[in-house]
Amino acid sequence: MLDYDKEAERYDASRGGEPRAAAAAEAVLSLVPPRARSLLDVACGTGIVTRRLAAGRDGLRVTGADLAPTMARYAAARLPGAVVLADSRRLPFRDREFDAVTSVWLLHLAGGADDVRAVVGECARVLRPGGVYVTTVDKGASHNVGSDIDAVLASRPPSTAHDTAGQVESYARAHGLVPAGSTRFTGHGQGRSPRRTIADLRRGWFVTLPPGDPRAEHFAAGLADLPDQDRPRPDPVFTLRAFAKPRARGGNPGVPGGD
Repeated sequence: MLDYDKEAERYDASRGGEPRAAAAAEAVLSLVPPRARSLLDVACGTGIVTRRLAAGRDGLRVTGADLAPTMARYAAARLPGAVVLADSRRLPFRDREFDAVTSVWLLHLAGGADDVRAVVGECARVLRPGGVYVTTVDKGASHNVGSDIDAVLASRPPSTAHDTAGQVESYARAHGLVPAGSTRFTGHGQGRSPRRTIADLRRGWFVTLPPGDPRAEHFAAGLADLPDQDRPRPDPVFTLRAFAKPRARGGNPGVPGGD
């Protein structure tokens, strides 16, 4: 697992910057009901997406939450007074407090299925009936774009995905949420080059190949043999799923109310 306090300074630049953030925010807002007036962005990171969520919809009050102090500090500079330090498994908010809750690029980082269930459960708890929870799914698989880099890495030790669409839907249903749509967006600027992938291998980006592991150097050698060492391969395309919290007495589950 990467240290996200250490990653904070280079996080935006290493992950597509503003173009990726703009694509993510636009996609998220396409799944948030127009009448939503409050949104919680769980694991907001540096706030680069969170700020765009706030700016992208008039009248939408956005709160960010992140566990890493340095990440939260960057986010607070972008959204003064609207960011809190919080563990996504134990959110410091009241039941039914928000019209929408989002968790972009979070569930794949969970340590296991129990943690994913806990995060989804907390997001459901703080969501108002009639509101929507929006989250990325299948994050790891999104990076396999069928490139020559993927071919070299195909035999690396697999990691267990805890954010598959089916798993997340089952956890959402267990907490009373029902499917309410999906969309996809491009991770602009995240296409891997061989040289960048070698650097990521050596700093522990691939969790099943820790730095210093002889196997990591085996894959690095294969990557070094590829042509066009600095040419990015295709960008990943990420998937968002939305889940609505139905009203207790009928009504449209996609429209927040005053419960």
